[in-house]
Amino acid sequence: MKRTAQSIRDAYLNFFTQRGHVVVPSAPLVPENDATTLFISSGMQPLLQYFLGTPHPLGTRVVNSQKCLRSQDIEEVGDNRHTTFFEMLGNWSFGDYFKTEQIEWVFTFLTKDLKLDPSRLFVTVFAGSDELGIDRDETAIKEWQKQFKQVGIAATVAVDPSKTGMGEHRIGVYLWKNWWSRVGEPSTMPAQEPGGPDSEVFYDFGPERKLHEQSQFKDLPCHLNCDCGRYMEICNSVFMQYLKQDDGSFVELPKKNVDFGGGLERILAAVDDEPDVFRSLIFAPIIAQLEELSGTTYDASDKHRKAFRVIADHTRAAVMLLADGVRPSNKDQGYVARRLIRRAVRFAHQLGIERAFLAEASQSVIELYETQYPEVRQHQSEIEATLTQEESRFRRTLDKGELQLSKLLSEKSKGAHSGITAEDAFYLYESFGFPVELTQEMVAESFPDDKVVGSAQFMEQFQQLRKQHALSSRSASAGQFKGGLQHASEQTTRFHTATHLLHASLRKTLGTHVQQKGSHITDQRLRFDYTQPEAPDDATIQTILDQINQWVADDLPVVREEMSKETALSQGALAFFVEKYPDQVSVYTIGRDPKNDWISKELCGGPHVEHTGEIGKLVVEKEQSIGAGIRRIYLRFVE
Repeated sequence: MKRTAQSIRDAYLNFFTQRGHVVVPSAPLVPENDATTLFISSGMQPLLQYFLGTPHPLGTRVVNSQKCLRSQDIEEVGDNRHTTFFEMLGNWSFGDYFKTEQIEWVFTFLTKDLKLDPSRLFVTVFAGSDELGIDRDETAIKEWQKQFKQVGIAATVAVDPSKTGMGEHRIGVYLWKNWWSRVGEPSTMPAQEPGGPDSEVFYDFGPERKLHEQSQFKDLPCHLNCDCGRYMEICNSVFMQYLKQDDGSFVELPKKNVDFGGGLERILAAVDDEPDVFRSLIFAPIIAQLEELSGTTYDASDKHRKAFRVIADHTRAAVMLLADGVRPSNKDQGYVARRLIRRAVRFAHQLGIERAFLAEASQSVIELYETQYPEVRQHQSEIEATLTQEESRFRRTLDKGELQLSKLLSEKSKGAHSGITAEDAFYLYESFGFPVELTQEMVAESFPDDKVVGSAQFMEQFQQLRKQHALSSRSASAGQFKGGLQHASEQTTRFHTATHLLHASLRKTLGTHVQQKGSHITDQRLRFDYTQPEAPDDATIQTILDQINQWVADDLPVVREEMSKETALSQGALAFFVEKYPDQVSVYTIGRDPKNDWISKELCGGPHVEHTGEIGKLVVEKEQSIGAGIRRIYLRFVE
């Protein structure tokens, strides 16, 4: 009988709470006050400050299941293992236990609690670098060998598995594939940056399935990092062990940390001994729904399987984004949400689903996650309305694309040939979101003898145009990133404290009905979304700004305290995203007010300035409506 995601999640959290860990809630998918990334894409991302020295209020051992989304994987979805949204099971040690305990616990959890066959488990370790003076991770090797020996397995080491294959070996040694830092390989790490080796666990789906022999890699040695599908990485332990020095050398950290991440969907696939993650109970309800809507089956063809996978993944990801407050748009997180929805509709078209279906399909996702993430049920009506509206708009877009293609065909076709080029297909795709697959289908229907549009060369040209466009887009993004948080921590810290003052001034001037609905900070400005039914006039906005600048001029103290969430709320601290905070919280209090005793008191992870005078004078850049009852205000520093 197949396991449910909830049973795996509960087993993992229980396993580590029995070993002294405290469960922390999942952070929202959109990182708070972090302009360097669109989404939370790993379990450790919301905890980064605790790896860099800030004590965690709940102690040195924590565990959770974190919602994650990797938008860069959108184009990869369609195979049997890639998803955009996923859950990352994670446990962390902040200067507490290290390799011996972690490896023993991982092996015990996988083989005893989840009852995975240990003969199906393989691991990787760091190869070491003579150039950097970092030894091979012998501690990890010996600990893995000890664990395997206890179940009667000799875990020998494959020194260069990418060239020789795994053979009879159990442990694969790799170089930079088994090194972790925030910025990648040691050569790219700045001085005083922590990093260290990691050790992955792979599940072997077995030689009998002939996954390697049937793959494009069949002529190469099969090893743990081969993409043939035989071996699937299910979890990884990062051992933050070293600190890079100014001269480029590495020394051991006095306090070493552990960061474990295990993809819930992949662990479930291993438990089911099923290489296709979309056959798990996570996706079964929505796949069944799609089969009913389309009148076809998941296994009808490879093309059908891909379409089912894309629709199921993108629907789930869109629901989770909408539940966390993201709305479809043409920028940032909103663009990703819109792209997910449109790709789902596009592939539904391939399956013959011609009516609106996303709101209906979202029910399966909501029912699956409402226990772990109650916000999906709480925002159900908004999710359904947004999906319906966005799907309706895109279906009209599809209609426009078809009309444009018809015009092109009437202008360019000659005899048996359509005259449609890859440039035409890219124009339709970029301008109208019209899928190249639909272009090919329509051409094939009208011009069955046209062999150009359906050719591999046509698709190569189309993909090349897309790559060129993507490269130019990434270049622009990289330039934007350079000016962001990474190189401007002082600026963003000042803006972060200014956000609290802005919130306080809005509530003081407009009323306590004002609630924060979102914020975004770069080194150039802060953006703050808040509840307000009517637009404040210019005089009111000036009053709000004058109050903020007065508090800045007063050079008020900013005090951080640790207390229970219950105590903080009873003292009047504001927390409009209560579900994301643990039971023990950080509270920042700003200044003193004759009537209220303080200007601002909010639950917050920081960082903040120590006195408001460090912020500097601010000016309102603009203020606008972004939806019914929600307004947005931008502030920047006076130049």
